[in-house]
Amino acid sequence: MWEYLVFPLAYLLGAFPSAWLAGRAAGTDVRKAGSGNMGATNALRVLGKRWGLAVFAADIVKGGLAAWLTLNVFGPWGGVAGGMLALLAHSFNPFFGFKPSGKGAASGLGVVIILMPKETVAALAVFCVVLAVWRYVSLASITAAFTLLAAMFIFREPPPLLVFGLAGVALLVGRHRANIERLRAGTEPKIGEKGTAQKE
Repeated sequence: MWEYLVFPLAYLLGAFPSAWLAGRAAGTDVRKAGSGNMGATNALRVLGKRWGLAVFAADIVKGGLAAWLTLNVFGPWGGVAGGMLALLAHSFNPFFGFKPSGKGAASGLGVVIILMPKETVAALAVFCVVLAVWRYVSLASITAAFTLLAAMFIFREPPPLLVFGLAGVALLVGRHRANIERLRAGTEPKIGEKGTAQKE
């Protein structure tokens, strides 16, 4: 019975507001600056490299820890459920009225590092190439997500992981709808640009 507590714990881990806390420490409310997102990209843009990288690392850890805990207690389906709970809590944070918050890229990276490390290597390689060439974090994140999904089919991962891959990519793309529109319009801010991101 007690083992089921790992699921609410995974959810709470995902809800840990690392960007908001970093902003508080730096004297800035990230919800009211830059894109208004409580994610690593907006933290990097608004708070600078030191805080941005700290938020990025914290988001990876919370996603990975949520997946690791539930995977070890309940196996692959448990890991998938815990990972999705963490992503949903990060993307629609319960501590801030379930309003859209982070995009889930860094937290999702933490989850897939635990659940599918081989595919993660391929996705990270694509992310780095796309980011280096075009300098759009959103484009790199979306491309990496689809690379991860394709690699899962290539490596013939079991149904639980395929379900997570499909659901995770759908969530990430859905949270990036505004970014996709700006990419099409040519108004999406590139990495390193400050003060140009629009509210979402």
